[in-house]
Amino acid sequence: MLSLEYCWGGKRVGIVGLGSIANSDILIICCALTDQTRHIINKDVMFALGKEGVIINVGRGALIDEKELVRCLVQGEMRGAGLDVFENEPDVPKELFALDDVVLSPHRAFVTPESFSALQELMLANLEAFFSNKPLLSPVKFE
Repeated sequence: MLSLEYCWGGKRVGIVGLGSIANSDILIICCALTDQTRHIINKDVMFALGKEGVIINVGRGALIDEKELVRCLVQGEMRGAGLDVFENEPDVPKELFALDDVVLSPHRAFVTPESFSALQELMLANLEAFFSNKPLLSPVKFE
């Protein structure tokens, strides 16, 4: 049995099982990829979501069993998908491009005016720190 734990502010709030998914039309995935979450969205979840179900994945591609997702979409077992991450990036299954009920986009959710301004400020602060022989604000460690 699948159970998805969900958290708020670092605290466990509840668990979602297949029954809750079966009562939903849209499943939005935005969690980290770990050994425990790889393919957490599998055939059972897609079956529970049903013919009216839509999956939106903005987390990591390997959270979804992509081959099973493609099969479900091609065979009409799900209504659609919105994906900006893929299991084997940059390779995207060619079948997805042919489906009218699938929206594909590059993983660029960070590109907003606010995030771009913050990135520019951080870059300038790092340059200032570097040329002043001070510690960098966001050092990259090479190992």
